[in-house]
Formats: sequence, C-alpha cells, structure tokens
Amino acid sequence: MRFIHTSDWHLGRIFFGVQLTNDQSYILEQFKELVKDTNPDAIIIAGDVYDRAVPPTDAVELLNNTLSQLLLDYKIPIIMIAGNHDSPERISFANRLLSRQNLFVYGPFTADIEPIVLADSYGPVYFCPLAYAEPAVVRHYFKNLDITNHDNAMQAAINVILPKLPGNSRRVAVAHAFMAGGQCCDSERPLSVGGSGTVNPNHFAAFNYTALGHLHQPQQAGSYPLRYSGSLLKYSFAEANQRKGINIVELNETGEVKIDTVALTPRRDVRCIEGYFRDLLLSGPQDFSEDYISVTLLDSEPLLDPMGQLRQFYPNLLQIEKPNITLENELNGLGTDHRRLSDTDIFAVFFEQVTGEPLSEKQNQTFSRIISEILNEDREAKL
Repeated sequence: MRFIHTSDWHLGRIFFGVQLTNDQSYILEQFKELVKDTNPDAIIIAGDVYDRAVPPTDAVELLNNTLSQLLLDYKIPIIMIAGNHDSPERISFANRLLSRQNLFVYGPFTADIEPIVLADSYGPVYFCPLAYAEPAVVRHYFKNLDITNHDNAMQAAINVILPKLPGNSRRVAVAHAFMAGGQCCDSERPLSVGGSGTVNPNHFAAFNYTALGHLHQPQQAGSYPLRYSGSLLKYSFAEANQRKGINIVELNETGEVKIDTVALTPRRDVRCIEGYFRDLLLSGPQDFSEDYISVTLLDSEPLLDPMGQLRQFYPNLLQIEKPNITLENELNGLGTDHRRLSDTDIFAVFFEQVTGEPLSEKQNQTFSRIISEILNEDREAKL
C-alpha cells in the first residue's frame, strides 16, 4: 500500500501581517499534481489543517476545493485528524456523512476509538486516528485520574485501540503530538511544546508506521518508523533552512516500510540575509528579492528608516534585526526602558541621532507645545 503523509497545513496563516492563503493555494496545486501522478491508496493529514480554531472564509474555501478534487476527481481516500490549532468540533462537521465518500475526519476525542480499514492486494491495513486532545479531556472520557499529561493520555488512547487490531496485522498510527527528543522551532504553539506536552515514542512500537503532525521540521522520532512530515510551508524565519515536502510511504505485505520525501516548491521562499546597511543598498535587487526576507544588519550606529529604504529592493522584507545596536546605543546612553520615557525624551534622542546636534531648549519647548496641542485636540474629539 502506498499512501501520502502530510500535516500542518495551517491554512489561513498570517506571517508578519501577510496573509498566506495565496501561497498555500500555490503549494496545494503542486500537491494535487503529485497525488495525480503517484496515485496513492490514501492520503493522511496529521493535524493542524487550519491555523486557528475559527479560520477565515478563504482558508475554508481552499480546503473545500482541495479535498473535493482529491476525493471526487482522483477518488483517493483521505484520513484527517484535528491538531492543537484546529477546532475539533468545526473540523469534524458532517464527518459521518463524509466518511461515505472516503473522507475520514476525526476531531473531538472519544473513548471509543475505532480503526479505519483500507485494503490493498495483500489484505487490510488498519489506520488508527489519534487526534489531538488535552489530557483533561482524555481523563474525563476514560474516568482515569492518573491521566495528568500528554504522555499518559496518549498511552491510554493507544491501549484502547490496540486490542481492536488483529494479531500480525499491518498498522498505521496517525497522531498529533510532540515526541520526546523532537526538534521544535518558534512557529509551533508554545503551550503544546515541551515539559508535560512530550510523548514517549515507545508507545508506538506496535505500529508499522506512525504519521505524525505538530513539529514543523521533517524528522524521524525515536528508533521506530515514526515520522513528522513537517509543515506545508515555512512559517517562521527559524525554518528558513528547512526543506519542506511530503512523505510517500510504501507498506509491503509484511509491514515493512519504504519512505520517500518529495520536496514542494513555494511561491515565495523564506530567507534570512545579513550585512551592513550601505552594502545591502549598493548591491541592489537580487534573484531572491521577491522572497519573504528577514535582514540582520551588522551596523552599530543608528539608521534612518532601514525598512523603508531596503524595501526598494526587497518588497517582501518582513523583519529587520539589529543585534549590534543595543538599547543604550539607541537611547544615547539614557540607560532606561524606552517605554518609561516621555515623548519629549524620545524625540530628543531621535533628533540628536538624525541631526548630530542636541535638541535646544527652544526646540524642546516648541515640541512640548505641539504635543500638548495634539493631546488636547484628541481629548476634545472624544468628548
């Protein structure tokens, strides 16, 4: 049996204020072409289909169009579980009806977990959906006070479904979890990464393959065939050097697996560059100028509107970091949190950085008068 393993689409994601739906649509067109070319027996989407519990309408439409084509045109069964970003109830709407069309969606956790049985020429393969659930939810359904973290919650769920699988059967787990030892990055929701959120990979020893979602970097988890497919796109600058794609898994008649990773090409890449401000301006546009870019400036002196000037050549510049310009440099030795300074103090520092001259007493008084007039007008407008 050949199936595709993907996860963490995060449809509706906003990246530094940029709506990524067009980028996601672009990559999903490639995904659909890959499905058409490889003709898999099934597609697994291991959670975080949406980026938030209430997704924008264009994200819902994109998912609807994608799944409709995969199911109606290509006739490929799809197994999809909820992740920690999804609303379990919303994502599983009409799941009983959809299962008749071979779209198997698992959202809210239930104590009665049943496998999905798909068959190839060698017989049945049992797919076990383990959607994301908070430990308190699992504890409630199993009425087990010993379930206090994600690890023993996952173990309890696996203990329920394993007895339902015939001995020596071929088994695939589908889970959304943070496996102990996994490499995380800053685009994953912090509340579900680290500490009591980790799960022991040994719980999945009875499965021939475990299709994992949650961590955005494609990787192996533990010594068993547990794989994260990684996110559909790069969703943070920490992921700039990662290679995104999907896993094509082949399961032979004895349950042995062969895994191929296929890369997908984004509409715009995510890229980090560094250099001195003047050098970057002089170098002009580059081949990658249209990518989503983070710039690290090596200058130690204050700069006037570096974002605006660099966007002449990098229109999708989203972030500038200035590690060599400390708060003390920026505030000219005031040595305090700028949030505690008055408007006049901040303007005085800015004026000196731009002109090289300190703000005179007359200029100080003029600025203070103008600020007072603006504040008075604002207060009167609200009355």
